[in-house]
Amino acid sequence: MAVAAPAPPRLRDPALHPIWDKVLAGERLSREDGRVLFETSDLHGLGRMADFAKSRRHGDQVFFVLNRYINPTNVCVLSCSFCDFARKKGEEGAFENTIEDVLNMIKPGTREAHIVGGHHPDWPFEYFERMIEAVHQARPETQIKAFTAAEIDYFWRRWKIEPREALTRLQKAGLRSMPGGGAEIFSRRLQKQLHFTGKADADRWCEIHGIAHSLGIKTNATMLYGHVETREERVDHLLRLREQQDRSGGFITFIPLSYQTGTTKLVPRQTPPTDDLRTIAASRLLLDNFEHVEAYWVMIGEATASLALHFGASDVNGTLEDEKIAHMAQAASPAGLATDQILRIIRDAGKIPVERDALYNVVKVWS
Repeated sequence: MAVAAPAPPRLRDPALHPIWDKVLAGERLSREDGRVLFETSDLHGLGRMADFAKSRRHGDQVFFVLNRYINPTNVCVLSCSFCDFARKKGEEGAFENTIEDVLNMIKPGTREAHIVGGHHPDWPFEYFERMIEAVHQARPETQIKAFTAAEIDYFWRRWKIEPREALTRLQKAGLRSMPGGGAEIFSRRLQKQLHFTGKADADRWCEIHGIAHSLGIKTNATMLYGHVETREERVDHLLRLREQQDRSGGFITFIPLSYQTGTTKLVPRQTPPTDDLRTIAASRLLLDNFEHVEAYWVMIGEATASLALHFGASDVNGTLEDEKIAHMAQAASPAGLATDQILRIIRDAGKIPVERDALYNVVKVWS
């Protein structure tokens, strides 16, 4: 949805002027440009540029989906130092859902089932395969978005099922897309510091998403920010995603994930809303080959998510009933939102709500 070229935005930081010229001309931003975006004191000018980049693609439309968040289990062999969700088998708070439990979680008419969980030490790959098939048969109207690249990699580590075989079998069972989790931050320094031992690294994460794209499986991408990463590492992460998109072209949405301090407390407090807005805006400007950047209300709150719709975000995810991962890290947002609350987030920003499915097919424009 094209928009007319605007008058130059009011930019207080002279370093933003050459970047605006590139944005207006549709030119790709550099690593140095990315550094400027994360360091500029002119947050409003940054937001205006990102809002233009978003509006050039989608006008005033903002997308959402009626979805259900499902975690089959939080039992996990990993011990990532930023995670409040995972438990060891038999530990207090550990849970293991049956396939019947999972089916009972999905109400008729749900557009998307978002299924992710821990790296369970005992559940065979075939259990997850049967789970996807059962959901697909019981709820054919529900598109299944399931398993992070880290989970797909774990199926290989634990059961020696190669990613291409695993994804092919899951796709046959009913898988339609993949979430973007497990990326965390693409930094070898942080991989060691945050104890990602036994978890897919940046190369493996990108490889698996590339395989998914080659099979026609669309995916999302994420970045966990607001902990002990540097601004340069954020920029490098975004550029790595942009390069992968150039190669395989199957990413739909980028979702910045604001670290929740919870009990892990890598930092004393959650990063402020200004940093959330900056990260969303910089992501929209750097990721020129991504169709959408999301304001994930679960982690940044409803008010900041609404503001982010003027900072480059074109999606707010969805109703996300019974979200657990962020809320086990003490996220202050509700565990799910009704449709009217999602509509309010979008309308409060003066935008037009567009209900979608998991693959961004338009269901309804809420005028």
